[in-house]
Amino acid sequence: MATAIHPSVGRAPLLDDTTAALAAYLGPRVVEVRSGERGAGSGVIWGSDGLIVTNAHVVRAPNMEVVLADGATLPATVAARDDAHDLAALRVAATGLPTAALGDSDSLRVGQVVLAMGNPLGLTRALTMGIVHALGTGDRGRWIQADIRLAPGNSGGPLVDAEGKVIGINSMIAGGLALAVPSSLVTRFLAGDTRPAYLGVRVQGVRLPGAEGTQCLLVLETIDGGAAARGGLLPGDLLLTAGRTTLHDPRDLPSTLRDLMPGTPLPLTILRAGLRREITIVLGESPTDAG
Repeated sequence: MATAIHPSVGRAPLLDDTTAALAAYLGPRVVEVRSGERGAGSGVIWGSDGLIVTNAHVVRAPNMEVVLADGATLPATVAARDDAHDLAALRVAATGLPTAALGDSDSLRVGQVVLAMGNPLGLTRALTMGIVHALGTGDRGRWIQADIRLAPGNSGGPLVDAEGKVIGINSMIAGGLALAVPSSLVTRFLAGDTRPAYLGVRVQGVRLPGAEGTQCLLVLETIDGGAAARGGLLPGDLLLTAGRTTLHDPRDLPSTLRDLMPGTPLPLTILRAGLRREITIVLGESPTDAG
């Protein structure tokens, strides 16, 4: 599905020549996605057989067009769509297309250099560079926040690491920073598996003892047979963090679980009987929308 990266990419410091080589490598793998008169966005060639990944909000009409780097314009059909995660997959009748190399979004670190390519404001295959600003969850699920300048038309284009590997799909601008859907979630979307994982707890927000104004989550109940009960979480435990997310509000927990797969090990930091502990719970399948 993904090809090896260009030999000139990722083997030297990100100086002028290397950045230019990376732009040259990415260019043929980034497309323009058109929705008739309703505007244009960007997309990434994910499969050599004509699979294109973009944002759901870019797909605004039943009849789409994809413009390749060589100027060829191809009609596209919608193969899959997930509005909740702002992802869409398009199909074009083409073979032998150059595909993007897939990176590991789960291994990203704050401060890591990233680049974005897209078609902003009528430009084609424009490149911008910055760093990972933050990693976390929110009402729209997991995201990568990058200190990168985006503009209308960048949506659906790739966010890549310094080796040119796709680690996200640029989705929107929030507070002047780019928000991108992690590549790990794109992989799940294409496999047709975006079921939320299940922890099996009932919680409420409480003030953390000895920390004025700081909230955490009190475990009120663990559901029989659920992952939390199997993993040793107990009523009365205070949940401080889940993975990379600090838990201040009961809504933080389902937001964290939303884009994790059943079977994923989830590290938790808890406070039990005044002692801080680190435990890991293997998440189960979600029977409901509960945490």
